[in-house]
Amino acid sequence: MFRYVHTNIIAKDADKLIKFYKDVLHCKSINESRNLKGEWLDRLTGLKKAHITGEHLLLPGYGEDHPTIEIFTYDDVIDSVTSEINRPGIAHLAFEVDDVEETLSEVINAGGTVLGEVVTAQYPDNVEAVFVYAKDPEGNIIELQSWRKNK
Repeated sequence: MFRYVHTNIIAKDADKLIKFYKDVLHCKSINESRNLKGEWLDRLTGLKKAHITGEHLLLPGYGEDHPTIEIFTYDDVIDSVTSEINRPGIAHLAFEVDDVEETLSEVINAGGTVLGEVVTAQYPDNVEAVFVYAKDPEGNIIELQSWRKNK
């Protein structure tokens, strides 16, 4: 077997970020909370006395148990650089939504911020897409997008 399983976000406050992804981005609990520690985790992470807590959330629009986003925190979280759309590495998580502007309002009301502007782009075959980048409450970049056929 070969399949995509999950994406991981390390949060400063996992409970708060889990609530954001559930409430605003329609991720669902699948009862996969984690409280991980031990010699095996130290060896896996290369950290001494690593302790991870958090939860796997089912991404909207797919199966009953995968793919997930896992939102975890370590007892000892280090400061990091600010997420930037053009920084090398994973840039953003994208969610297709019914209404970009409405979902963006929910993101902002839940403690997120907008990054750039809402734009509409024309694609072949009379298809139009609406896009915006935003940041979740901890600064991770998310893309909201909506696709529709022009009338």
